[in-house]
Amino acid sequence: MTVSVYKQIEANKTKTWLVMLFFSLFIAMVAFVFGKSTGNGLSWAGIALIISGLMSLISYYNSDKMVLGISGARPADRVRDFDLFTVVENLSIASGLPKPKIYVIDDNAPNAFATGRDPEHAVVCATTGLLEKLNRRQLEGVIGHELSHIQNYDTRLMAIVVVLVGVISLMADWFMHSLWFGGRGSRDNREDRSSFGAIMMVVGIVFAFLSPIIATIIQLAISRRREFLADASSALLTRYPEGLAQALEIISNDRNVLKTASNATAHLFIANPFKDKGFGTKFSGLFDTHPPAIERIKILRSM
Repeated sequence: MTVSVYKQIEANKTKTWLVMLFFSLFIAMVAFVFGKSTGNGLSWAGIALIISGLMSLISYYNSDKMVLGISGARPADRVRDFDLFTVVENLSIASGLPKPKIYVIDDNAPNAFATGRDPEHAVVCATTGLLEKLNRRQLEGVIGHELSHIQNYDTRLMAIVVVLVGVISLMADWFMHSLWFGGRGSRDNREDRSSFGAIMMVVGIVFAFLSPIIATIIQLAISRRREFLADASSALLTRYPEGLAQALEIISNDRNVLKTASNATAHLFIANPFKDKGFGTKFSGLFDTHPPAIERIKILRSM
């Protein structure tokens, strides 16, 4: 089992960083196209990066408080939430992580998430539905998954990815506003009259519409890869992949919808808090925050 888990972890790490490399190149290409199309060079793209970065730093350092507030979570009580408390403590010791803060959401839908910018500022949160419907071994699989997100710095990685998506959206908005209100830059007036300038303008408009969608698809692809990695890491930590497999079966088959979930927080949870809406197309998976539960369970049971 261990060899299979290590292979799974390494494969998912490689795929994640390849997608991140593609994401970075994609941002550079979008900035180049917008700069050429407006005739303003890349200066405005740099301004967009700075503003987006400053806004993101604020949310980065306060993300845990924001998510807990949105979710209506309460601090866990050692007596009332004994299993959650002791499982988090035991697995934190086993993984060598500092014990994260523990929170609970009073909701019948079984789910859990981890947040925080690093292991020293981490939070693990579970719903009451999860605590009621899972046995201890299954709960260990879920908590192992969430601690793996912390240990693998997935919460930090996803914060960076959200910033990159924000940069793309901001650049697209600025580009469209420059067309309507700002006109073209004076330095490129000659090129504006050329066929190349006209082509770049058309390409820029197409990018303005498509780039935010493509960026979101890449973000969700990275999120799905990190879920596979956390599953494999949890199996390695607990030495019992069947526990997490059983937990995912229970969570995916439960019909309760998490009331406090939002599009901003959905990617944090161990399973999509919004139930399948029945689109029924193979392309709908591009916009899923999580890989299919059946696929995750199959991989876990092959370890």
